[in-house]
Amino acid sequence: MKSPAHIAVLGATGAVGVEVLKTLERRNFPVAKLSLLASERSVGKKMKFKGKDIAVELVTPESFKGVDIAIFSAGATRSREFAPHAVKAGAVVVDNSSAFRMDPEIPLVVPEVNADDLKKHKGIIANPNCSAAILVVPLWPLHQKARIKRIVVSTYQAASGAGAKAMEELELQARAVLDGKPVKKEVLPHQIAFNVFSHNTKVASNGYNEEENKVVEETRKMFHEPELAICATCIRVPVFRAHSESIVIETEKKLSAEEARAILSKAPGVKLVDDREKNYFPMPIESSGEFDVFVGRLREDPSGKNSLAMFVSGDQLLKGAALNAVQIAEWLLKN
Repeated sequence: MKSPAHIAVLGATGAVGVEVLKTLERRNFPVAKLSLLASERSVGKKMKFKGKDIAVELVTPESFKGVDIAIFSAGATRSREFAPHAVKAGAVVVDNSSAFRMDPEIPLVVPEVNADDLKKHKGIIANPNCSAAILVVPLWPLHQKARIKRIVVSTYQAASGAGAKAMEELELQARAVLDGKPVKKEVLPHQIAFNVFSHNTKVASNGYNEEENKVVEETRKMFHEPELAICATCIRVPVFRAHSESIVIETEKKLSAEEARAILSKAPGVKLVDDREKNYFPMPIESSGEFDVFVGRLREDPSGKNSLAMFVSGDQLLKGAALNAVQIAEWLLKN
């Protein structure tokens, strides 16, 4: 693949699409040409990239001629519709939706974890669910050292995971509550301001909602561990941006908190935030806008054998979506 590359971004005006543009610029990605694609309602809108205004174009099957890498962030329906056209035109699709994640023929990749799977792509590469991406970055180096047998994870997921309109709803509801006015629910099913609730996805027959099942299935796929024991509880919290997770792991080999701390201090994509003396640990207000996943509160779990507990926080619009997609694009150029 040539560098600089012709990049297309489908869903350019959405929350993730906006972050893709910012990330391409922040990482000085070698862009020869940038095509911004969206539905009819966004056509003609101007977006900034490296100081220049670029007009958003209507996506059509012919939009991908000459494109090297197409980053899709427009939902599963759009991905299924347009990914085949992009691949036929010669582009490699990096898809942020759930459309292709569990397809056994399509690699599901977090570069810090399973970049080698990218060598097997046939034109489409799937980006994982944001919670799964944030989970696997700190756990992978521990898995390599001591092999994880079981994961119990509870998520604290920000409103931004449901898009820009959900973030706006959180702000409007918070203002309404503080002003003593009625709260309107239009985007999320329950009041998000000053409240927490089970993730707003359908509950499956196994009792777990779609988000929880995605965390389990996608983590297993990326780890190449189809029988890995995982219990996930996914919760929406009144935070604007960045997901957090409380994680307990059980490993085959004994791994002390100090050993885990030493491993994570050198792990790619991880920032250790673990100051017990100051009671200072990962917080979404600080991980927002950052590329790394913050990890801390590392401690041995005396209730289980070879068990460790930790708390992590990561920007799901970045490592959970835009950044991960751009990192995959970077790998494609280098390899």
